[in-house]
Amino acid sequence: MANYYTDIPELKYHLNNPMMERICELKERNYRDKEEFDYAPQDYADAMDSFDKVLEITGEITGEIIAPNAEGVDEEGPHCANGRVEYASGTKQNLDAMVKAGLNGMTMPRRFGGLNFPITPYTMCAEIVSAADAGFGNIWSLQDCIETLYEFGNEDQHNRFIPRICAGETMSMDLTEPDAGSDLQSVMLKATFDEKENCWRLNGVKRFITNGDADLHLVLARSEEGTKDGRGLSMFIYDKKQGGVDVRRIENKLGIHGSPTCELVYKNAKAELCGDRKLGLIKYVMALMNGARLGIAAQSVGLSQAAYNEGMAYAKERKQFGKAIIDFPAVYDMLSIMKAKLDAGRALLYQTSRYVDIYKALDDISHERKLTPEERQEQKKYAKLADALTPLAKGMNSEYANQNAYDCIQIHGGSGFMLEYACQRIYRDARITSIYEGTTQLQTVAAIRYVTNGSYLAMIREFEAIPCSAEMEPLKAKLVEMANKLEACMNKVKEAQNQELLDFVARRLMEMAADCIMAHLLIQDATKAPELFSKSAVVYLNYTEAEVEKHHSFIEKFNADELVNYRQ
Repeated sequence: MANYYTDIPELKYHLNNPMMERICELKERNYRDKEEFDYAPQDYADAMDSFDKVLEITGEITGEIIAPNAEGVDEEGPHCANGRVEYASGTKQNLDAMVKAGLNGMTMPRRFGGLNFPITPYTMCAEIVSAADAGFGNIWSLQDCIETLYEFGNEDQHNRFIPRICAGETMSMDLTEPDAGSDLQSVMLKATFDEKENCWRLNGVKRFITNGDADLHLVLARSEEGTKDGRGLSMFIYDKKQGGVDVRRIENKLGIHGSPTCELVYKNAKAELCGDRKLGLIKYVMALMNGARLGIAAQSVGLSQAAYNEGMAYAKERKQFGKAIIDFPAVYDMLSIMKAKLDAGRALLYQTSRYVDIYKALDDISHERKLTPEERQEQKKYAKLADALTPLAKGMNSEYANQNAYDCIQIHGGSGFMLEYACQRIYRDARITSIYEGTTQLQTVAAIRYVTNGSYLAMIREFEAIPCSAEMEPLKAKLVEMANKLEACMNKVKEAQNQELLDFVARRLMEMAADCIMAHLLIQDATKAPELFSKSAVVYLNYTEAEVEKHHSFIEKFNADELVNYRQ
């Protein structure tokens, strides 16, 4: 059977990044847990070996259980009866296998029953699982909601809730409402304090809640009477054992059928405050969403890998005009671009996750002791880098997943339109990635300030100073010209001092910046491991050079007076 980790050597390459030594040092607090827990690593080499083994176990379970169940889960889906959700039979088997393997609460401290893993190897597990079944990937990876509870909850909440997630209970984040989709400031689920019971009570409706009948929920609700904006919202913890929340229905979706997307009715549900009042949206949801967006980036990379695998396998087997279709330029062109997008997107994903690891580990340490001035600078640096790259990782990888799934079906031809081929499920599953946890358009809103303030360009210029192999030098020269075009477009738009124009071309500017950043990362990877990445680096540079030129030509020639023609 396939192993979804060992069969993809690119994953082990990204795991063994030099930054992991610093990440492990911070996460393990210089390996202090070895005195208390026999499964804690003794040193850096031991930690990396542990990550490798767990990833191999995840890859094995994915290949032997999750992947074979995927088609049945897609057909059966979850069921709703008497206000409760029952997972598809294959989903239950998947969850049981993951729990028995100890793959829950992966990033949580060992004192709560977790593995104390950094975000990076956990994100790899999420990618691996999603490559087999993106819907199940949602259910399993929502365990990372516990990061927000760990970061902002109190010690009593840590002790009561985190061990349950580490033992295999499920989570959800209940944010969206019928009249509050992307505009979370409009959330109206009401939270009132019950003086008699000394608890909060939640009343209202939540919609489009992934895994909505989970054991533990993080809920955004309006706690401040008379408010209408984000300052009146707080974060709450709802425990299903307390009752008071029913599933009105499971949405009938295009894809990710195994993942129940629910409409929830809160009827005087007992809940408790997480963190401080009024910071629910301003602080806590932002942290929650950044983690979720990294998770969707991982899901997207997994789907891109699945699409590439299916397309490649079919192209090798399918014969037309006396030869395998992989030998036709029209087909190998598609496959090469699919692989290049996959490799570039994965490089961005794990660069982002490593930045997240360092800043979150230092933030956690700051709750134990005062950071040194050097550590504070390090924390600030990597927090900014993570914030800048997260919308690119989510936005670009979700778009690439959709494009790769589209091309996978195209390679299959008429067979790709038939339900018995996996490519149609991958295509349907991929479609949601550019919508939920913030649409690509909202990722652009999050990213554009890093274009206009020069942060992306500064990052690109720093990449230009990193040595590369002789083989990659011509590609790097192309990248300098691509960055110059990005800078010219930035200057033109900024000089216009027209907010509508900036908003109109923001997506193009973001993509230009992302293309340059991913191309640099791929050149660095190809320098270190040419056997894995040199072909993708060449293909990706040719592809993105044309993309940057297209956007550059549009922006340079565009007249803001023409905006009136675009308003419908």
